[in-house]
Amino acid sequence: MSVTATPTIGVLALQGDVREHTRVLESCEARAVAVRRPEELDTVDGLVIPGGESTTMAKLAAAFDLMEPLRKWVYEGLPCYGSCAGMIMLADTVLDGTRDQQTIGGIDMSVRRNAFGRQVESFEAPVAVRGLDGGPVEGIFIRAPWVESVGERVAELAHVTRGERAGRIVAVRQESLLATAFHPELTGDARIHQLFVDMVKGQA
Repeated sequence: MSVTATPTIGVLALQGDVREHTRVLESCEARAVAVRRPEELDTVDGLVIPGGESTTMAKLAAAFDLMEPLRKWVYEGLPCYGSCAGMIMLADTVLDGTRDQQTIGGIDMSVRRNAFGRQVESFEAPVAVRGLDGGPVEGIFIRAPWVESVGERVAELAHVTRGERAGRIVAVRQESLLATAFHPELTGDARIHQLFVDMVKGQA
């Protein structure tokens, strides 16, 4: 796929932080479009899967006949970035999921849902992301997952460094797929999104 200087990046618009991701992508000089139908996947150079509720998102993807096309495009190399619930959707294996939990898959990792606790246990913490200049990002964790284990092809980009959660994996990359347990779209810091835009362009 030939990607222009201004790539078109879809935001899966079934549920979750769609507007927030759209705004940050546009600040990174990408053209952001909502994706709700299978045919819209044909028009994008990359895809963001936002935070939200992973089981609801999966059910809506199935209802809109999107699950299989999403799996096909990920398998064929479409760059994707998932934040929070989006990380769960890109995981090959989900722990503490519902009995019928479905994911798109693509990243060889096991992710634990709601690993950091309920809504009232949401927190913010600085997160140093490997390869990202400018110091730590502010990680906003809302009913967030963490990564329990990864396969050989998966690079661990960030870990929690404080308290009893220290050492937990909270950002990963496998080739053209990127995922974070936290929500950079809520912070005003565009560096994670810029990394993804550069991945879409083939520059990172």
